[in-house]
Amino acid sequence: MERSPSKIQVAIVLAVGILAVSTAAIWVRIAVNAVGEGSVGLSLVLAASRLLVSSLLLIPTWSKVRWKTVPEALGLAVMAGVCLAAHFATWTTSLSYTSIAAASTIVTSNPLWIVLLSWWWFGTRISRRTAVGIAIALVGGIVVGTSEVGETSISTNPLLGNALALLGAWMVSLYLLLGREAQRRGLGTTGYIAIAYTVAAVILVPTPMAFGASYLGYPWPVYGAIALMALLSQLIGHTSINWTVRWVSPTLVTLAILLEPVSSSLLGYWVFGEIPSLGVFAGAIVLLMGVAIAALDLSRS
Repeated sequence: MERSPSKIQVAIVLAVGILAVSTAAIWVRIAVNAVGEGSVGLSLVLAASRLLVSSLLLIPTWSKVRWKTVPEALGLAVMAGVCLAAHFATWTTSLSYTSIAAASTIVTSNPLWIVLLSWWWFGTRISRRTAVGIAIALVGGIVVGTSEVGETSISTNPLLGNALALLGAWMVSLYLLLGREAQRRGLGTTGYIAIAYTVAAVILVPTPMAFGASYLGYPWPVYGAIALMALLSQLIGHTSINWTVRWVSPTLVTLAILLEPVSSSLLGYWVFGEIPSLGVFAGAIVLLMGVAIAALDLSRS
């Protein structure tokens, strides 16, 4: 029987995971700056390459997949992979059009959408306090989403970028719910991740060609950013967070993940000197407060 880790060990792993995930926006922005401008084709190259490298590194885990598990669980894992592909395609592209602070804050709103999807999908009850938290977060989201309209110093098309980040939040919410159901129906975590990542990679790898983009001919910082996204943001970051959910309350992990846009914004300032507008800053605080209220209330129900 596996020995339970100490609280300090769990806290360290969770902190490392959140910091690793927070670097994803930095690697994307480095790649975009190296090319000179962002585009849908480049964004898809980054998203597909990140998942492809991660999937290849997970090949040894395929021997641990429980192929005799419930067929529905395998189907759910495949559907989760489709949603994961859509998440990375939309969120990565959003960083070409809006600020790191806005994109990171909006995509971190996924706990709200998980609550609403659970209510619609499973009939989960939403309390008055949770509803208040959702309403507060939505107000903050609207402020974040519209604050940089007309500004060109950071965001070239904030409405488009923020809309893509919101779509990315919806897709990752579906991904998390489908993944939870797949594991509840008998599919192990290792097998689930291997299937979901591989399906997402298979879907995304051909898509850049549809926009006239290639995987070759980019400056070396682009390939360095891809490697760091796959190793640091994906495998270390996502794996660390998934591991901590096993040992502590998912609500606590959700609240800790709210630090991701904060650390992403600080890294954006440190690396690029990128300072979000006052509206984005204020809206982000309101949005994250709303998410925290909703998450804390769920932990008591």
